[in-house]
Amino acid sequence: MNLISIPAFQDNYIWLLADSQKQCVIVDPGESAPVLAALSQDQYLPQAILLTHHHNDHVGGVADLCRHFPNIPVYGPQETADKGATEIVKGGDSLTINGRNHTIIAVPGHTLGHIAYYSKPYLFCGDTLFSAGCGRLFEGTPEQMYASIQQLAQLPDDTLICSAHEYTLANLKFARFILPADHDIATYQQKIMQLRAKNQPSLPVKLQIEREINVFLRCNDIDLQRKIGVMSPPDSLISVFSELRAQKDRF
Repeated sequence: MNLISIPAFQDNYIWLLADSQKQCVIVDPGESAPVLAALSQDQYLPQAILLTHHHNDHVGGVADLCRHFPNIPVYGPQETADKGATEIVKGGDSLTINGRNHTIIAVPGHTLGHIAYYSKPYLFCGDTLFSAGCGRLFEGTPEQMYASIQQLAQLPDDTLICSAHEYTLANLKFARFILPADHDIATYQQKIMQLRAKNQPSLPVKLQIEREINVFLRCNDIDLQRKIGVMSPPDSLISVFSELRAQKDRF
């Protein structure tokens, strides 16, 4: 498989996952022009569009892409029904596109109907999990987002996190503020600074790395809890997550 990240807007990524026959799926096309350019350049033939949630920077290109490819199915949660989705899917569903399976995972939090698509090892998680961070809570609750992220954290270590935004450096800056003495975070920040200086994407990233450098996956860390002023037993970490997300919003 060939995974392609297409930059869009200021910091979005639209994803293409293509097979050896140049057939591909398009994930979260916020605009159509860069997608059409990528398809034309490499002669890819789109077989489906996958939507994670209803925000315009993820669905804005659907109508134009459907004009170019009139019979293409557009999969998405119920909240994308008026954004161009032709096939409504929900958590627990499974899709097979060109012989490749995609498992749908419900991940409410950023929006109430947000979903992710997992096709081993690729995870298209929209605005739920970012490298070194997580999405803002525009519609859902901290409890929902924490549960959603915990679901994703159960996937295999080699899972490739295909987030929809290039937020990694900003997230690592916050992570350094929370855990300034953490060697893994400091080292990774230097690596990503070098990548971005060359205008290279920081994504996809392995879940194994995220377990080490993403503070939202480390709510059980005692140093982190001391820093944010919320101590919590291992079986009740939602309060830690909630305060961490609130501090990130203010950072």
